[in-house]
Amino acid sequence: MDLAQITQSLQRDAAWVVFLNVLAQQAGLPVPAVPTLLLAGSLALSAGQLGGLLAAAIVASVLADWLWYQAGRTFGYRVLAGLCRLSINPGSCVSQTEARFVRWGLGSLVVAKFIPGFSTVAPPIAGALRMPVGGFTLAAAAGAALWAGLALGAGWLLRDEVQATIALLDQHAGRALIVFGGLLPVWLGWKLWQKYRFRRLSAVPHITPGELLAALASEQPPLLLDLRGHSMVAETGPIIGATVAEHDRLVDAVGAWPKHRPIVTLCACPENAGAIQAAHRLLDLGYLSVRPLQGGYEAWLAAQRPA
Repeated sequence: MDLAQITQSLQRDAAWVVFLNVLAQQAGLPVPAVPTLLLAGSLALSAGQLGGLLAAAIVASVLADWLWYQAGRTFGYRVLAGLCRLSINPGSCVSQTEARFVRWGLGSLVVAKFIPGFSTVAPPIAGALRMPVGGFTLAAAAGAALWAGLALGAGWLLRDEVQATIALLDQHAGRALIVFGGLLPVWLGWKLWQKYRFRRLSAVPHITPGELLAALASEQPPLLLDLRGHSMVAETGPIIGATVAEHDRLVDAVGAWPKHRPIVTLCACPENAGAIQAAHRLLDLGYLSVRPLQGGYEAWLAAQRPA
């Protein structure tokens, strides 16, 4: 199917195409929705039709967000950990996004659609934190209306330019595919380099749960920094003796600690991503001994269970 046929199909079933495209993207599938919204807006024949497209986009977006919200409300931090594991870059830990969500509140749902990656994790975080359904739905709808409305409106106002671009792509479809085929491995290579870079950062010395328990029972116990997200701390309870901290406010949490005291960082991220990043940052700030807990929170729980 060439671009002309795609355009005809979109013009015939615009509302359904917009609905399914937005639903798939907001559900987490790697499909772009903004180009579809731009094209659909340029093909709208009236303001009423444009309003119908906007309504379809809002309903699809809110539906996908509501499903993620319910998943977060039902399964808690396990959904967030699963999203983190699906990331090709383990260093992009969800707990850091969660901390920003807690700090920004409902407003974060309004701007979530404009921040790559945040759009998918914000609804399950809202569910895990038991945000009221009414406030969540209104904020999610407002964010969807702003995001989809801007894209559809831009297509409507720039319809001539959009149509000219479509015609140009139709004439040079082969070259466009070649360019896209060249950019895809570049993007994938960038992501894999991030993964490789994280592997190198992971070489920082760790401490085992057994070693940590022994050190905590000594005369000079290490300082324990708990980097788990708010939803997980609320669900599983705080760790006795640990200081809860956010990645964005790490310096505030440790500012009064003497730099010669040993510090242990702990998180619930896949591959200890958050704990490793915090350890490197504290070492760069001049703290002499900072070690992530090997295995993270799950290993900490297992070490305290009776044999």
